[in-house]
Amino acid sequence: MIRFINDPANAITMIGLLFAMIASASALAGRLEIAVALSLWSLLADHLDGYVAARTRNRSMDMGEIGKHLDSFADLVSAGIFPGILALSLTKSHPIGICAAALLVAATALRLAFFNVFGLYEARFIGVPTTYALPIVSALFLAKPLLDARIFTEVYLLTITVLAVFFVSSLRVPKTKGIMYLVVSTYCIAASGALAMRGWSIP
Repeated sequence: MIRFINDPANAITMIGLLFAMIASASALAGRLEIAVALSLWSLLADHLDGYVAARTRNRSMDMGEIGKHLDSFADLVSAGIFPGILALSLTKSHPIGICAAALLVAATALRLAFFNVFGLYEARFIGVPTTYALPIVSALFLAKPLLDARIFTEVYLLTITVLAVFFVSSLRVPKTKGIMYLVVSTYCIAASGALAMRGWSIP
C-alpha cells in the first residue's frame, strides 16, 4: 500500500493533505490566520499534483485510481472540514456555526463523489469546484481587520453556506487552465505570506 505514495503526484497530494490537517489543528488551537496561511499550501499541492501526474511516464492505472481517490480525500479536508473547523472556532461551536460547518462538509463530500463518478461535462465542471473554497476563505481573512468581529463571523458563515449551495448546484464552470493556474498559485503564495506574518504578530 505504501508503494502508492512513491508516485510523485500521489506524494504531492499526500503533502497537501498533511498541510490541510496541520491547518485544521492550528484552527482548533485558535491560530486562525496561521491556519488559513497553511491551508493555501494544500491548494497549491492540489494544483501541482495533476500537472505532475499528467507528465509522469508509464504511470499505471492503479496508481492513477489511487491518486484520484486520495485527491478527493485531500479536497474534502481542505475545502470542507477545514473551513468548517474555522466556523466552529469563530462561533465557539454555536449551533449556527455547527449547522453551517455540517452543511459545507456534506456538500463538499457530495460534490467530490459526483465528480468522481461523472467527471466533466463538455469540458466543464457541474457545480462550483471545491478548489474555490480556500481562495475565497483566505480573501475574507485578508479583509478581516476591516470588519467588526461579529460582522466578520456572520459574513463568514453566510459565505460558506453559499459555497455549499454552489458546490451542489447545476452551474457549468470552465476548468481552470493556462495562465489561471499561475494567477491562483501566485495569489496563494502571496496571501499565505501576508496571513502568516499577521498571525505571528498576534500574541
